[in-house]
Amino acid sequence: MVKLKVAFIGTGKMPEKRGPMGYAMAYEHAEGYRKLDTCELTACADIVQENASAFAAKFGIQRTYLNYREMLEKEKPDVVSICTWPKLHAEMAIACAQAGVRLCNCEKPMDISFGGARKMLQVAAQYGMHLNFNHQRRYGKPFRETRRLIDSGEIGALVRMEANTWDLYDGGTHWVDMLSYFNNETPPKWVIGQIDARREVRVFGAPVENQSLVLVKYANGVFGVIVTGAEAARALGASFRLHGTCGAIEIAWDPKPGPLVRYWKQGVADWIPVDCGVEHLHGPGYIDRAMADSVDCLLTGRECELCARHAMNATEIIFACYESSRRRARIDCPLDISDNPLETMIARGDVPFAPAS
Repeated sequence: MVKLKVAFIGTGKMPEKRGPMGYAMAYEHAEGYRKLDTCELTACADIVQENASAFAAKFGIQRTYLNYREMLEKEKPDVVSICTWPKLHAEMAIACAQAGVRLCNCEKPMDISFGGARKMLQVAAQYGMHLNFNHQRRYGKPFRETRRLIDSGEIGALVRMEANTWDLYDGGTHWVDMLSYFNNETPPKWVIGQIDARREVRVFGAPVENQSLVLVKYANGVFGVIVTGAEAARALGASFRLHGTCGAIEIAWDPKPGPLVRYWKQGVADWIPVDCGVEHLHGPGYIDRAMADSVDCLLTGRECELCARHAMNATEIIFACYESSRRRARIDCPLDISDNPLETMIARGDVPFAPAS
């Protein structure tokens, strides 16, 4: 059997402590591919030779590059994982498509601008490349069990979804994506939101707000409420809360005593716990499943859970919130901008974004 040739753009280095400057996601992707008998890890590129060499040594990769375009030209990989900062995602994914890559698994968020995200999707479709984004929680039991409860009608028809997280753009892209997942990938109809960006916070080079409050109406009439910031968890009291016509589902935060997922329905006095085994909000095994499914989708022609079409729903909501704050108005979708409104507001001095003293 001829194996798929897998290459990596942006290996980074394994940090002593994972955080806003590094999570070693290329290492996570590689562990997933390494478990598949359909894949062979062949090359990697990083702008720091020591990073590429360390990555290659760990995974038995023979060739390293400082220039990812040179790697694409010489190696002609079937599969590429992009694990760089968001401002590089569009450029790199487009280069992959033009080089004949069949599957590109890119880290989230899609891109630092809405125009970049839209262009990636268009070019991937033009060249027939499977383009995915690593919203890996779609493969976690807490989230799949929640979707099963919704689809089976345990809480009646879905009416409103609530979520809270630290920020919208970086970590929040997972949470906004999960709302799309729970709501059967329905696109937004309109978004209205406000942000506070008084203090400079950047994650992987991208600016994020300090707080936000967002209301989304989806095309099927379901509403979404998203709260972000340091006090968001206290404001909502759960990681997710989903309301139906005759019940509700809660997904807690990991440290909370009791079940991670529970639901209530009419006619039952108490909350019903949902068995998620050892799985929690962040794993284990979610990225392994994501890589495995992405490769299987390539080989079978299925659309992947992580596909760009799904990721675009979350991306549109995030940038629509920033645009709503800029225009001080509700934003009707589809969104008609190309920039990152938060970046533009910072550049113009419309929001303080003051450096930490």
